[in-house]
Amino acid sequence: MSDTSGPMDEQARAKRNAGYYAADLIEDDAIVGLGTGSTVFYMMDRLAGRMREGLRATGIATSFQTERRAYEYRIPLSTLHEYDVIDIAIDGADQIDPAFRLIKGRGAAQTRERCVAEAADAFVVVADKGKLTDALTAPVPVEVLSFAVPVVMNRLAALGGTPVIREGVKKDGPVITDNGNWIIDCRFPRIDEPERLEDAINTLPGVLSCGIFTEFTGKTSIVVGTPEGVEYLSL
Repeated sequence: MSDTSGPMDEQARAKRNAGYYAADLIEDDAIVGLGTGSTVFYMMDRLAGRMREGLRATGIATSFQTERRAYEYRIPLSTLHEYDVIDIAIDGADQIDPAFRLIKGRGAAQTRERCVAEAADAFVVVADKGKLTDALTAPVPVEVLSFAVPVVMNRLAALGGTPVIREGVKKDGPVITDNGNWIIDCRFPRIDEPERLEDAINTLPGVLSCGIFTEFTGKTSIVVGTPEGVEYLSL
């Protein structure tokens, strides 16, 4: 099991505080969407501790990485085939604007994360203060069928973006998602109408899902971790 103890810098403490707070929102017998990323892993660490104390919960993992971590923590897992309604999904974000619109997908898991968020009654986003922004400006990850990559890149450029195929760090060639597809990271100067851009990208032939999340704001709350504690934000 990965070690989450020991000396921590301020950002790590902020992430831990956010993750632990979110884990304490989980009620007994809950079906929990388990997001992907370092802050979510702190949440899973706390959830595992609560389960050792008697809490019962079942997770729905959004990535192979999260699935492996759940096995390490002995968090029982199921799938959307068994539970198509989830009590709460807890996930991270790359950027969060004041209207709770998000950019996600740095971990290349945004398609499964979107499916789990759609199924959830409540969507809790865990983050540190560095993820809060006045406007969405981060590169937008786009999951694409490899067959369609050249066409999608042309269309993204026509939308005003600068698309780049995400390359692997410890492998030659493109990053391959858990679904067997490629990731294009597309930078836009500033995303003033994220709903419109999300729709435009997600309807391109060959695109599974982009990393702009605007449709869940009505059930979203934000847990912002700081080195000293958390701020809980809701609309």
